[in-house]
Amino acid sequence: MASAGDTGTMAMNPDLAKERRNARFHVEDLTNFIYHGPERVKRKRYIQNIALQEPVVKNSKPSAFRTREEEYELSLTKQLHVLRRQKELGITDEVDKFYYNEATSPNENNPLGLHFGMFIPTIEKHGTEEQKKKFLQPAKDLKIWGTYVQTELGHGTFIRGLETTATFDPKTQEFVMNTPTLSSTKYWPGNLGKTVNYCIIMAQLYTQGKCHGIHMFLCPLRDLSTHQSLPGVELGDIGPKFGYSGNDNGYLRLNNFRIPYDHMLMRYSKVLKDGTYLKPENTKLSYGSMVMIRAGIVGSVSRALAQACVIAIRYSAVRRQTEVSPGGPEAQIIDYQTQQYKLFPLLATAYAFYFAGQAVQSSFLRISKEIEAGNLQQMPVLHALSAGLKAFSSWGCSAGVEVCRMSCGGHGYSLASGLPKIYTNIVPACTYEGENSVMMLQTARYLFKCALRVQKGEKLPDLVSYLSMDLSKKSCMTSDVALGCLVEAYQHRAARLTKVATAAVQRYMNDGKSPTAAFNMASTQMTWAAKAHCHQYVVKVFVNTVTEAKIQDNTKAALTTLCKLYAVNGIMENLGEFLQDQFFNSDQVNILTSKLMTLLSDVRPDAVALVDAFDYHDSVLESCLGRYDGNVYYALYQYAKSSPLNEKDVLDSFHKYIKPMRDEQASSPLSAKL
Repeated sequence: MASAGDTGTMAMNPDLAKERRNARFHVEDLTNFIYHGPERVKRKRYIQNIALQEPVVKNSKPSAFRTREEEYELSLTKQLHVLRRQKELGITDEVDKFYYNEATSPNENNPLGLHFGMFIPTIEKHGTEEQKKKFLQPAKDLKIWGTYVQTELGHGTFIRGLETTATFDPKTQEFVMNTPTLSSTKYWPGNLGKTVNYCIIMAQLYTQGKCHGIHMFLCPLRDLSTHQSLPGVELGDIGPKFGYSGNDNGYLRLNNFRIPYDHMLMRYSKVLKDGTYLKPENTKLSYGSMVMIRAGIVGSVSRALAQACVIAIRYSAVRRQTEVSPGGPEAQIIDYQTQQYKLFPLLATAYAFYFAGQAVQSSFLRISKEIEAGNLQQMPVLHALSAGLKAFSSWGCSAGVEVCRMSCGGHGYSLASGLPKIYTNIVPACTYEGENSVMMLQTARYLFKCALRVQKGEKLPDLVSYLSMDLSKKSCMTSDVALGCLVEAYQHRAARLTKVATAAVQRYMNDGKSPTAAFNMASTQMTWAAKAHCHQYVVKVFVNTVTEAKIQDNTKAALTTLCKLYAVNGIMENLGEFLQDQFFNSDQVNILTSKLMTLLSDVRPDAVALVDAFDYHDSVLESCLGRYDGNVYYALYQYAKSSPLNEKDVLDSFHKYIKPMRDEQASSPLSAKL
């Protein structure tokens, strides 16, 4: 199996071997389902095995022992090597490229990520045909390397507040770019500091003395031959961060820097040669890129949580701690219900967000075709969903990775566990591409508009049609905890919270508050409604996935158990919101409590198999605790021996500091008396 990694001749840990023997479903069946069929799984393993044999991967020292400069240089080296090898191997499919990159740079952001992930796609979506002909091929050939520059020192998610300016000069047919204040300094864009020579920059457009709001511009930054920053351009790296040590996040200041007329992306908005501004037919056309990125984030954070669960659950099966009965053997910590309660709902969450990410990505691809054809009807609901899911999933997954780390005890604190690297790589998702609270408020505003339509008796799009449900109905929950009743419970909660929050806004408006002030006064309640909306979507997708899955019965049973665990645990964690209008009665709460404990026991025999099904190679996990063979203590011992501090038995610092201090103390009168 590919995820076994290079375990050499070491025997499998007996506890892990037992876990795999006792699993009640075939792991390969679930793996095939996750990755859409055996042929794709075979292709994934083939691609990753090639990548893992590359010398630049095999000969790299562990990331924990690399300096920041070494991290950046290795990241750059890897990515350029990857590009050459993918071309040599004829790897053109985007999924294949992802698997190749995952194997070479696990949980690492690379110096070309935004070039391919945002710079090129933005030109494709927002450039004119002439601009695409001029800039796309040089970008694809890496003659120009670009990034996406939006965030400033003083503004991030609030795009309308950005201060960078682009003033059109009709005499020279140029845009004059400026960061006029300290707070307008562009700050944080990835790859900006030292790597790229171009960027797409967001700036306030001024023509004929009037501001026309935020627009996108192609802005050269460095000389294409010497890589020196251009006159009028000041840029550099922002320094060490919580993570992302291989990424040169940067800052940028512009002083009367002139760019040519054709460097404003003008597929939708246009500036004529005399400075006349032509606004786009529909401002929502700019949402496409944001929706695409946010939909991708849901999938990426689910993979991070999945990897953390692989590590923590395998380690929990190997680690033995404390006698259950005096004189008896130490128990596997996975047998303690408290450990199961920490980890099994997170495992269910990883699956839930993975399927939700696929669903929203599929919706985006379908609706994108409609948008290209001029049909924008579905864009608002998808924009609201992707914004909320981005926040909901990144909050849940980053918190979940930290729980996985703590569930591994002291060893989880070591970089050897692999968990700190996963955490520091994924937690920025809570703030990049839109700060999460702001994202939830975007979803909330859409729900508010939908609630007003419900009051008028209007029909809603399918994704939010549940908001029209009859809230007087109570739960249909019985002892079997049916999937349909779980979906109904989540939809009832979201619909009720939306109705209550909307009523609060309307009440403040009736008291004389402006719509903006009224919404702000009820914004916390509206955020609760937005979270509930996202939660019901994830539950519904999970239920639909397991219901429609064409897999073996035992596999479907294991996946259905996880689905119920995700939904039941979510109810128990948010019980007040389900009880507030007596949707559940006390007997049903007792049923759900009992069911939660039963579900933990039901997952237990299959826990290791359920994480094995993710099919993560040891080299992708980079974890001593999550090894497929379970030889945890051997791996930790080898990791400790490889520490650079152990290259000398006695460090120079002993002779410089410790020995002089001891000699000084030995010669003191007090020391002589002692």
